[in-house]
Amino acid sequence: MRIAVIGTGYVGLVSGVCFSDFGHEVVCVDKDADKIARLQDGQVPIYEPGLDALMARNIAAGRLTFTGDLKSAVSGAQAVFIAVGTPTRRGDGHADLSYVFAAAEELADVLEDYTVVVTKSTVPVGTNRKVKERIVAVNQALDFDVASNPEFLREGAAIEDFMKPDRVVIGTETDRAAEVMTEIYRPLYRRDFPLVITDLESAEMIKYAANAFLATKITFINEIAALCERVGADVKQVSKGMGLDGRIGNKFLHAGPGYGGSCFPKDTRALARIGQENAVPMQIVETVIRVNEEIKQRMIEKIVDLCAGSLNGKTIVVLGVTFKPNTDDMREAPALKIVPALVGGGATVRIVDPQGRREGEALLPGVHWFEDPYRAAEQADALVILTEWNEFRGLDLQRLAKGMANARMADLRNIYSEAVASQAGFESYEAVGR
Repeated sequence: MRIAVIGTGYVGLVSGVCFSDFGHEVVCVDKDADKIARLQDGQVPIYEPGLDALMARNIAAGRLTFTGDLKSAVSGAQAVFIAVGTPTRRGDGHADLSYVFAAAEELADVLEDYTVVVTKSTVPVGTNRKVKERIVAVNQALDFDVASNPEFLREGAAIEDFMKPDRVVIGTETDRAAEVMTEIYRPLYRRDFPLVITDLESAEMIKYAANAFLATKITFINEIAALCERVGADVKQVSKGMGLDGRIGNKFLHAGPGYGGSCFPKDTRALARIGQENAVPMQIVETVIRVNEEIKQRMIEKIVDLCAGSLNGKTIVVLGVTFKPNTDDMREAPALKIVPALVGGGATVRIVDPQGRREGEALLPGVHWFEDPYRAAEQADALVILTEWNEFRGLDLQRLAKGMANARMADLRNIYSEAVASQAGFESYEAVGR
């Protein structure tokens, strides 16, 4: 089957590459000429483990190509996936759908034969029907259907998630569109991965409801962590005890500095806005959004306390600034609030992150970047673990402590323990919820 994917950002590129690995003929199209040139040259513009090798294999096999020409990309395609950005709209918290609608209107001018126009971008309920209206307004004679196919990809594990999904959600209006979508995902349903085929609105809502629920779990355990600190409990033991309950599960119950990334902040805000517009306030979600911001402030206060109440003149090493490990994504990362607060408080901040520098240099002015955590820690006053990269799980803590002017650690991901840090020579150790 021939497939076109509009947008070569995180979702579009990963989806296009994986579809081609299913055996489909895939053309990815983007208006960014520089990005297309890099992709045609085999360069991957994002960091995602395994994506470079998978992309190279399918380019070599002739199943995957890249172009800036929309008309040639969609020519002969049975399905066209819209995978453009839907960032939070300034001022009202709603998802900005301008890129989605622009893509739909441009498609109306270039599609010829029957095509399923599939929205892969995360969009509010009712968007796919609006996409259909936009296309019809431009070209009433066009033979097409719309479908909703939200993504559920975790950055850092996107290929695994695409190839071995918990479920594939497909929202359609017609059997004809459902048949096309089922054929696209045939390699998955033949291996018994669930395909949830539903209506457009339910598919759109599933995406928002899932992300909001996961964000709620994260925020819940972070609030429990704050209470654990007051009453003397250990949040790691609490989350373990909770997670063994099959009704709850152990995922997304790890205390830390709050959620970030491209999905949870944007999608919770959008869902809250959808509720307001429909006179059904999402009170839990609205509270989650507020508490998540408060958690970041609490982390700042932890670091200040660790530094004896003042950041001024201190040298602080921050390990990890991406919103999670195994990605270079800085969007809504807790570091974007925490690090500027450290700099603003008069601290000299040194950062070590395996992939964060490319985006971080522009987003975090006034800091110093290091490749080696041991060099960064020389004569430092405090060490802050902000992102749990594997590289930071097996550090020689004794070597770190020995090289620091003041051996103090704020372990905001609970990688180590007070006993381990103390034995290594750290005079002070702060964790989350312990």
